[in-house]
Amino acid sequence: MADGDGIRVLSQGVGYGIVVGIGAFFALLMLTITYLQNRYTSYSTSQPEEFNTASRSVKPGLIAAGIVSSWTWSSTLLTSSTFAYSYGIGGPMWYAATGSSQILLFALIAIKIKTQAPGAHTFPEIILAHHGRVNHITYLFFAWATNLLVVAALSGVDVYAACFLIPLVVAAYVIAGGLRSTFIADYTHTVILFIAILTFGFSIYATNPEVGSISRFYDLLQAAGQSMPIEGNAHNGSYLTFKSNDGLVFAIDLLVAGFCTVWLDQAYWQRAIASRPETSAKAYLFGGMAWYGIPFGFATAMGLGCAALTASSSFPTYPSPLSTAQNGSGLSSPATAIALLGRGGAGLMLLLLFMAVTSSTSAELIAVSSLITFDVYKTYIKPTATSEQLVRVSHVGIVIYSVVLAAFCCMLNAVGINLTWILTVLGVIVGGAAIPVGLILLWEPMSSVAAIVSPLVGLALGMVAWFVVTKLRSGTINVTTTGYVTNAVAGNITSCCVGVVSAFALSYAFPAKWGAADAETNFEAKKRLHKILHGVPLPDAASSAKDEGDNNVGSSAQPGSDPSPETIVPTGNAVVDFLEASYSRPMDPAVARKATKLAYAFNIAYWSLALILVPFTLFGTEWEFNRAGFTGWCVVSFIWVWSSACLCIFWPLWESRHTMKLIFNGVSGDISGSSRRGT
Repeated sequence: MADGDGIRVLSQGVGYGIVVGIGAFFALLMLTITYLQNRYTSYSTSQPEEFNTASRSVKPGLIAAGIVSSWTWSSTLLTSSTFAYSYGIGGPMWYAATGSSQILLFALIAIKIKTQAPGAHTFPEIILAHHGRVNHITYLFFAWATNLLVVAALSGVDVYAACFLIPLVVAAYVIAGGLRSTFIADYTHTVILFIAILTFGFSIYATNPEVGSISRFYDLLQAAGQSMPIEGNAHNGSYLTFKSNDGLVFAIDLLVAGFCTVWLDQAYWQRAIASRPETSAKAYLFGGMAWYGIPFGFATAMGLGCAALTASSSFPTYPSPLSTAQNGSGLSSPATAIALLGRGGAGLMLLLLFMAVTSSTSAELIAVSSLITFDVYKTYIKPTATSEQLVRVSHVGIVIYSVVLAAFCCMLNAVGINLTWILTVLGVIVGGAAIPVGLILLWEPMSSVAAIVSPLVGLALGMVAWFVVTKLRSGTINVTTTGYVTNAVAGNITSCCVGVVSAFALSYAFPAKWGAADAETNFEAKKRLHKILHGVPLPDAASSAKDEGDNNVGSSAQPGSDPSPETIVPTGNAVVDFLEASYSRPMDPAVARKATKLAYAFNIAYWSLALILVPFTLFGTEWEFNRAGFTGWCVVSFIWVWSSACLCIFWPLWESRHTMKLIFNGVSGDISGSSRRGT
């Protein structure tokens, strides 16, 4: 049934049961897995390298699953369906294509991290080493701004309670297990995510009495186009055409927002840092293509399904369609879930959203914790901090950010800001820094003046364009009018484009670089910055003075004589010390060249096909899908979901088979009284 601007079919008890009960279950599960890891494997979360970077040894399958999980926000599920419901069949593809593009391009950044800054923990650390403290503080601000995400609630649970409960439940296992626990949690969430998506897909394509087949789905969409046509779509408002001018504008808006929420999000840099050097690019390429299937398959079924099922008596707002406010709040897919499976569908949808929220929250908690630990505490407060102090600060940072995140979400809810609004205007706020932060690694001439000025100029002019266009088009400036796509896209494009143009222009006008690694006079700080850039620390002061004239010292990207990164405290376990030292070294140049060629070739092919040739051909020809074309489209989207599920579920299991065997043998040994700790 409808309830105001929301859809509420579950009791408060069910809502709290999912948020608190399942949240507590996952917390206990992650705590148990962390205990088993610490006891039976070579990794220990008492070490900052393991806690914040997972010892830089995570295999590509788990990285790919983690990317899929952390990039599947609640807005991925809700807004992609809203996109399909609002603009038709092109919406899911536009959302998937624009969202995957930044992940695939990030493969190039991952390679540069492993070659140019293999000892880094965060991306502001890299900026500090390359361009000095002023730039470091500037991008630290943009990193924190990007990390503030939204928590959504679907049932009768009080939204303010949910905003505090979810971050605090997630914080419990992140504090205990660090970054590796977020990968394991991501994997678990991803399994549940795909099970839910496949359940909804089977229902709408095969088993639901109201739809039950793709052919029937097609007929219902044709009828919906006649009874409630999409304004501005070709063929009198058809749901079965790509020709939607408003949809194209929203796609451009999403493309800009995607760069902001990937390239400026420490969570994605942290996954690249945590990955093994030789497989880092592969993980992002596979992760990006696997994620594509989620909005493409889910929104095709659930977003278009909302339009198809509106005339059904099982639809929660029957006989009326969703209101503008309900659609803007992302309730198209929840409405479809209720129409398909009733209360069970509402519960499954709530579980699905809960998985998405907790997964992205865990990634952001450990990301912000790393920023606090390494970019504030170790850089400005206590450069000589011990291993134990760094881990303790990481714990405190997680708690602090949990409270800040909860309060921020409550504030947004209080002023009436929803998920669609956040996604629409995000590029205005941080878009000026999105491309420049990538250029710092990808483009050698990037200067320090360009790095600091371009995001600030982009922000200022983006805000001006946003408010001016809003005033001219809508006559007034408020939450509603600033969230209109056409108004926001003016600010998004201005912010992003000004940032890019300024970066290139200022780099040529003011080419100087303020490299802190070269300018720092404090030897301990210089030693740490050298380790960030080269993966190994500078020799001690005496050796450094002796070798001052050696051209190789402090300038070569090759490993130095000390195999142990400066931030690693020996654990007493030879295996983990060796792994942490090895994976902090620069990526082999031959491997890096091969990976770079693969990443460039893959991205060129992807952008040519997925973002230009296919969608713009369908858009320009104004073709309306016939029955055969629509059947093929739905089959491809469903197969893509299946392929993504297989990759994200079975690949990590295969990679981890030896570790799981090690833990199983250890537990068996404990039970039988002949315990053997793994090495």
